[in-house]
Amino acid sequence: MAAPVVVVGAGAAGLMAAGWAARRGLEVTVLEKTRRAAQKVRISGKGRCNVTNAQPISDFPAYYPRNGRFLYSALHRFSNHDVMEFFRQLGVELKVERGQRVFPVSDNADEIGDALEGFAKDSGAVLRLGRRVTQIVMEGGRVHSVKAVGPQGSEEYAASAVLLATGGMSYPGTGSTGDGYTLAAQAGHTIVPPRPSLVPLKVAEEWPKRLAGLTLRNVRLTLTCGEDSISEFGEMLFAHFGITGPIVLTASDRTAQWFQEGASKVQAFLDLKPALSLEQLDRRLVRDFAEFSRRQLKHGLDKLLPKSLIPIIIELSGIPPDKPIHQVGKGERLQLRDLLKKVPLTVSGTLPMAAAIVTAGGISVREVDPRTMESRLVDGLYFAGEVLDVHGVTGGFNLQAAFSTAYVAAQAFRVEG
Repeated sequence: MAAPVVVVGAGAAGLMAAGWAARRGLEVTVLEKTRRAAQKVRISGKGRCNVTNAQPISDFPAYYPRNGRFLYSALHRFSNHDVMEFFRQLGVELKVERGQRVFPVSDNADEIGDALEGFAKDSGAVLRLGRRVTQIVMEGGRVHSVKAVGPQGSEEYAASAVLLATGGMSYPGTGSTGDGYTLAAQAGHTIVPPRPSLVPLKVAEEWPKRLAGLTLRNVRLTLTCGEDSISEFGEMLFAHFGITGPIVLTASDRTAQWFQEGASKVQAFLDLKPALSLEQLDRRLVRDFAEFSRRQLKHGLDKLLPKSLIPIIIELSGIPPDKPIHQVGKGERLQLRDLLKKVPLTVSGTLPMAAAIVTAGGISVREVDPRTMESRLVDGLYFAGEVLDVHGVTGGFNLQAAFSTAYVAAQAFRVEG
């Protein structure tokens, strides 16, 4: 009789792989160190779970800042449309929202977590919770067994194939504490140093604290470090520590890399009116100033900016807020115009790894076969999901990568007696 498959980690990738492997008739055991399966799935997307994205699958590789090409084969073998059909077959109704993001109609991430857990179990996989894997035992260059610590002490599971699907280091409360990196390193794999990605940014200035909770839509954020820069358009919001929101999270990947490479600070500029050129914005100010000429400046920008942002902008401009608008000179108006197109911020760092949505870095994909997700160093050792040095931007791309790599691994497992 063939030795079983052992899946380490009962998250999105682990449960997906376990279910498909069990459907192949393989004996599958899932070892999960926490007391509940799919914990990170259940809190993803602010509790709504953005399962994938409905854009053409051919466009997907561009949404992975690192190693998107590595995913090409996996994404086409188990695409976004396959993921959507998979959940529909499990009874989960889905909807497509702005940015082609796909969510359950219920807006309840538990529905996705329950579906994945049910799929693995109903397919015949055995879930063993409260088991922390400590070692992958190898003999003759291939996996032999998995050692773990469970409720009753030390345990060992024979295995012809082992899948590491332990996630990264973000949201450690869900069990993602970097265990997979340690296990892979023990097996001889190279670990690209992990760093937070899709993470809010801290700023040195104090004024963003006064705007905590304010959301800005249709703005452009540009971050620069030396000769390098990144620019994102869309929605962001202020917080007590600095800035966050979709465009900030997307830009944070490059920003975190700059800090990891030794940057002490990163300069940021916020364009509050990216749809208007400098000339168009000046004409807009001239019109507004003519309409409100008898008002003080602090009451003359109501049509242009959110109310809570107005005193901050005037303060940054250096123009007295009580100055009558008809007394604001051309030079001051142009100064205000330039500020609206380029509000300066100093990024002092990212929030900690625990605040990141995903982890950048991980097991080097150079040592993994993209057609099977099997290790090029150890026979029978496979990887899937965030434990790999692959990560996407927001929008459902990270869960898609987890599902695709898990499916490919599950179909590739080779078991021997």
